Amino acid sequence: MSLSKEDIINAIAEMSVMDVVELVSAMEEKFGVSAAAAVVAGPAGEAAVAEEQTEFDVILTAAGDKKVNVIKAVRGATGLGLKEAKELVDGAPSTVKEAASKEEAEALKKELEEAGATVELK
Repeated sequence: MSLSKEDIINAIAEMSVMDVVELVSAMEEKFGVSAAAAVVAGPAGEAAVAEEQTEFDVILTAAGDKKVNVIKAVRGATGLGLKEAKELVDGAPSTVKEAASKEEAEALKKELEEAGATVELK
């Protein structure tokens, strides 16, 4: 007569904590596995997913030769006034936009590069 999974779970639920610890140790020895390894594997898989970057900072590294065009592009992208946009461009390297989505960051990078700037995403 074999036990079902439910029978086993019900039996474990009725055990004391010490008995469950002993059961886990006995299972580790019997099957040559470690319960700690299974616990570590779960968060490691989640960490790999979390490493994929979803937000980017658009950094203006250099204004280039067409500074006026870059200032116009910065103004259009950020809504800054002329003075603030000029200060941002003059202060390169500086952050044009923080926490932008990948698509938004790439579009802004393309726009600024077309205006003559050097841009990187972080």
